[in-house]
Amino acid sequence: MTKVTIIGAGSFFTHNIVIDILNIEGLDKGVIGLVDIDEKRLEIAHRLVEKVIALTGKDWSVTSSINRREVLPGSNFVINQIEVAGLSTVKHEYEIPLKYGVNQCIGDTMGPGGLFKTLRTLPAWRDIVADINELCPETTILNYTNPMSAVTLATTRLTDIPVVGLCHSIQNTSRQLASYLEVPYEELKWTAAGINHMSWFLELNHKGEDMYPVLKERIANNPALLAKDPVRLDAMKYLGSFVSESSGHFSEYIPYYRKRQDLIDKHCSTGYNGATGFYANNWPTWRKESDEDILKILSGESEIKLESSHEYAATIIEGMIKNTPQVIYGNVPNKGLIENLPSYGVVEVACLVDRNGIQPCHFGKLPEHLAALCRSNMAFFELAVQAVLENDKEKALYALTIDPLTSAVCSLAEIKEMFEELFEAEREFIGDLR
Repeated sequence: MTKVTIIGAGSFFTHNIVIDILNIEGLDKGVIGLVDIDEKRLEIAHRLVEKVIALTGKDWSVTSSINRREVLPGSNFVINQIEVAGLSTVKHEYEIPLKYGVNQCIGDTMGPGGLFKTLRTLPAWRDIVADINELCPETTILNYTNPMSAVTLATTRLTDIPVVGLCHSIQNTSRQLASYLEVPYEELKWTAAGINHMSWFLELNHKGEDMYPVLKERIANNPALLAKDPVRLDAMKYLGSFVSESSGHFSEYIPYYRKRQDLIDKHCSTGYNGATGFYANNWPTWRKESDEDILKILSGESEIKLESSHEYAATIIEGMIKNTPQVIYGNVPNKGLIENLPSYGVVEVACLVDRNGIQPCHFGKLPEHLAALCRSNMAFFELAVQAVLENDKEKALYALTIDPLTSAVCSLAEIKEMFEELFEAEREFIGDLR
């Protein structure tokens, strides 16, 4: 019997992932395990999963506990979607850097926000991985928690259990590109590779025609299209390829768009397109609204739509359990997959999935300028992970000194001062760094 355990089950991801799993044709029996340290949100998630199971009529059951050791045994798949102290820290990670001129939109992957999210997430995840190693060593780990590259990289240093980091940026961006080009998605041929949130669409082809000249002509003649995705489309003009993550996220991973107010005004507009403090100012409200939406579903005020999402978790489960070959884009140890990126890092490439597990596909080389942008981010992740696994505060500081946005704005002395201020503000959440 298939057992899928979700750690951090109070997350909004649970809703879609469970529906996706129960929509797998022919997978009619199994167990969903739910774990969360917040008893109230865990109870809500449990009731939601029970309702979804009832609506599908499948012979699945659900078990839940705040004690993960009660749920992990027998898990074929463990899905990680934890959030560690986010409500307590999101304002610090936005407001303190802003005092030093570091203007963030999301701040959960790179930059000061991404660094300190890594520092507070990995100690908790390290303990969880130790329990997975002990209680279900034959499992496969599917990681959704950001910073995706850092959490996945740390996992590879903590266990030999197969792990893949999963995001929706490749599948969503490929659909966006089809809409920008006004071609049917099924007819757009594309290849992509890189790192999470910075994979590059190196080929866009429709019926034998290179669509990059078409896309560039469209944004040159249509300012409204450029305004829909201002950072990514502008960067494409100069870098030659379109990137996988939203304009707001991407603007933080490179040194070009957020280092001066005039550039922010020109390129970083509203919402996910780059608004200043977008995540810090909205995430607590989104979380509250998500909980309220689920309660409306449970009360019958809102209807559950049993439509599958574009997330990859269920695709992997179906491929491995039913031996139906699937292709996903996953974050996996490089080991030569992308030849001009560090072999010890984590990259995002196409992967074949079947009963043999997740099998990454060799890509080759990225264009060197794109590889260089990826390498700067990978070095940041490497230092952040080393900082936690070695309890080395100095390496955490080094990570921030090479962060593309921070280093474009601040001197080394200012980076040190900002780091210490953030460290003091979040000391209780970041483990044993010294």
